[in-house]
Formats: sequence, C-alpha cells, structure tokens
Amino acid sequence: MKYNTKALKWVLLITIPVAIASVGCQKFLDRKPLQATLSDLNQGGVEGLALGLYGAIRNPDEGGAAWGHIPYLAIHSFRDDDAMKGSSPSDGADWAVIYDQFQYSKDHWSTNIYYERKYKMIDHANILIHTVDSLKLTDPASLVNLAEGRFFRALSYFDLVRTYGKVRKIDFPVTNNAQVNSLPKSDESVIYGLIDADLQYAVAHLPLNWKNASGQNKYPGRLTRGAAQTLLAKTMMYRQQWAGALGLLQQVIASGEYSLDKYNLAYNEAGENGKESIFEIQAYTPPGASGTAQSLYSFFATSQGVRGSGDWDLGWGWNTPTPDLVAAYEAGDPRKDYTILYSGQSDDPAHGGYGRTLPTGLPRAYWNKKAYVDPKRQQETGDIHGAGFLNQRILRYADVLLMAAEAANEIGGAANQTLAVNYLEQVRARARDGNNSVLPFVAFVSQTQMRTAIKQERRVEFAMEGERFFDLVRWGDAVNVLGPLGYQARNKYLPLPQPVIDQSGGALVQNPDYP
Repeated sequence: MKYNTKALKWVLLITIPVAIASVGCQKFLDRKPLQATLSDLNQGGVEGLALGLYGAIRNPDEGGAAWGHIPYLAIHSFRDDDAMKGSSPSDGADWAVIYDQFQYSKDHWSTNIYYERKYKMIDHANILIHTVDSLKLTDPASLVNLAEGRFFRALSYFDLVRTYGKVRKIDFPVTNNAQVNSLPKSDESVIYGLIDADLQYAVAHLPLNWKNASGQNKYPGRLTRGAAQTLLAKTMMYRQQWAGALGLLQQVIASGEYSLDKYNLAYNEAGENGKESIFEIQAYTPPGASGTAQSLYSFFATSQGVRGSGDWDLGWGWNTPTPDLVAAYEAGDPRKDYTILYSGQSDDPAHGGYGRTLPTGLPRAYWNKKAYVDPKRQQETGDIHGAGFLNQRILRYADVLLMAAEAANEIGGAANQTLAVNYLEQVRARARDGNNSVLPFVAFVSQTQMRTAIKQERRVEFAMEGERFFDLVRWGDAVNVLGPLGYQARNKYLPLPQPVIDQSGGALVQNPDYP
C-alpha cells in the first residue's frame, strides 16, 4: 500500500560515512551494496550493508536478474503447465525450446545469469555477515542487520538448491575467483543445513514488525520475523518436514501481523506492503522520473506487460497464461478473471481492470493480469511502455495458510484434519469475492481427497506467481502433469552453467543427468 503521511521518511545511503537524504517515496529504501573495509565502518555502516541488499535484489546488475527479470520468469514459471514463454513466437524462440519444451541448455544467458546473480547476492550477504563477525558486534541493531543478511543468503540458496540440486557452498566473502574455482558441489543436505541455520538466526533476531510508537510502519517492506518463519517453513515443506513447518506457520498465523485482503490487492500496486504482504521486492518510480537516478526500477512487470502497439505496447509480453490454466479454475472462481487478460476483450473493471478493451491480433490469446497496471500510473511516471514501479511479491499470507493446511493434512489426525479444512476455507472464502454461490466449502473426506483439494487451491491461488513448477516437483507430480509437454525426471534440476564448470578446472562436476 502507499503511505501518504509525511511522518514517514526514507534515507538513501550515499557513501560511508553515512549521508542522509530525505526522499518522497514511501516504500523501503534502496541502497547500493557496499564494498567497505572494516576501518571504513562507523555508526550506521553495518546497517548500510544490510539495507543495500534490498536494492541489490531488485537491481538487475546485482541480484535483480535472478529475481524480477526474464531469467527468473523462465526458471520459475515457463516450466509449469500454467505459463509459457509468451511474447511473439519469434521473439526469444530458443527460450521456448529450453523451458516450455524442457530441452535444457548447459550454456544459455538465462541460466548463466540466474546462477551468477544468485551468488552475487550471496556474496553481498557474506560481506555483511563477515563484517559483523569480524568486528564482534553484539549490539541489537547489528544483530538485526546480521539477521537480514542471513535471510537474503538463505533465500538465494533456497532458489539455487531447488533449481540445480547440489551447488557450491560459499559462506565467505569472495575477493578473487581462485577462492571459489576449486570448490566442489555440496550435497543438498549441506546447503539446507546452512539455510536452516541462517533462517533460525533470522527468526530469533528480526523484529515482529517495524512499527513506531504511533503504530505506523517505519520501514515498509523491511524483513520481519514472520518473513523468516515463512521462508523456513517453505524450505521444510520441500523436505516433507511437516511438523516443523506447521509449527512455524502457526506462529505466523497467531502473530496477528497478517491477514487476507481482496484478492487483487495481493499483487497489484494498491495493495503493496499491505496486510497480506510478508515479503516483497520494492520498486519505485517518482512522477515523470522513469529512467532517472531517482527511479528504483524493476523489470518484473515490464517484462510481462501486454506486447502490442500504440497504447497497448505495455511491455515485452513474456510469461503468458496457457489454455490449461484457463481451464483449471472451478466454475465461477473470481480469481480467473483477476489473473488472466484476454486479447480482444475488456480488461474487466469488476475484476481489477481499468475500463479498457484489449485489441485483437495480439501475439498471444492470454496475458498475465497480475502484471497489468493502471495506465494513469504509467503516464504519471513516464513509463508508458512498462511498469518499473510495481513491487514483486515473494511471500504472502495466503501461502502461509495453504502450506499450513497441507502440513496439517499430511500429519493427519482429527485435530489436524480440522486445521486443514479451516485454513483451506479461509483462502476459498476470500476468493469468493462476496459471491457465496461459488467455490463451495470443502469438507474433509479423506487425506487423499484433502490433498487433491489443497493442490488445486495452490494452483489457482498462485497462478502465474512462480510456485507451480516447484510444487509439482516436490509433490512428485511433475512427470505425470508435465510429461506431455516434454518433461522427464531429469528435468527436476537444470544443468549447471557450462562456463562455471569450465572455469573450475575439473573441481565442479556437471549434474549427472547432463553429461
């Protein structure tokens, strides 16, 4: 959500020592990651390193290409049955072969930069962690900063381990390539061990919220305990550690810090940093300032905007819905029209549109409405062919509820059956959008029946948000569901980038399914 109060101020770290400048944006600040020596640090220096991570995860030259850019969309979304490469058929045709058809490449810009930028984020986090440890800082503020660094490192490693399987464990700052070229891969259990330790530390040291004495959020978008608990629980879901995940998720629920809101507020600009938000990547473009130094630009929405001409040249048009997704919704589910734009049809103001009609003759029949923004905002920012100001949601409260429902169902027992039904119903009740004649209540019949219901709910609740492929893999459903598209068991993991293999001089071995 946007904060209009002038009481909220932001600071932008310019250099060390810290220089402070107030700016009009009411989102969390963006700071360039710092390469400071220990002698450079004085008051606020460690915080500068921590806050720089929030900008790095958005900045395409740092971590941003591995989160909110086309490589992220390809790896997290194109590979499922709900999304496809999109754009025009000739634009990036090789991407469609690699990701839509599962003919993975060992040397392609997309996976090479995804891998590289994840490790770039890890290195920024390692610099912070090393700095705090070297200075033996124990003050509360520094421990919070350390927790932020460890969260970002865990988030980066979680994406790496579920994308590539075994990867290098690098938990120290890298000053030259020789330090890492000789490192072999580590088992998944080792990587998950580091993730667990990092997130347990973050749970212990991040604040419940960042509210000031008057109840206002001082730093919208800044990490909280709930974010660490949610991410840790998600990593446990991938390892079927149901009891541990459920315990963490119930703590998030019991905290009272989060709740569901109208469905489209979970992903559009009006709902940014709202009550459903647990963690989202911040972006901002001030009026008329697109492309300037003041623009904290994200390519997340721009890369997915409708690819047309004139007034409908809204972006690059990648990551578009498939006919399978269109057919996946229960009859009358309002989320369908909140999620999908249809070429040649109204954008449907009753479901998050702005009173426009899409032209016919566009290169795709369907477009991702979750990346569709108000044209007035595009005009205000001067970003008429993009939407660099839209935040990217990473963790939201509906995911907490559906993971809790899944974990409770898998544990079993009467009490957990009741929990699973209750958590599932909360998500469905919100989805009805006031129309109680749709999405009927799902009563517990059996563990298998409830498991199927939860899987379906996750599919439509998070459609086009990059959850589906990884869900199918962790459920063991990927071969059955994606097999007709070309998926084989080996496609669970991508091959490691061949340039990284070559640089290692034999120390780093390619994934065994990709000789």
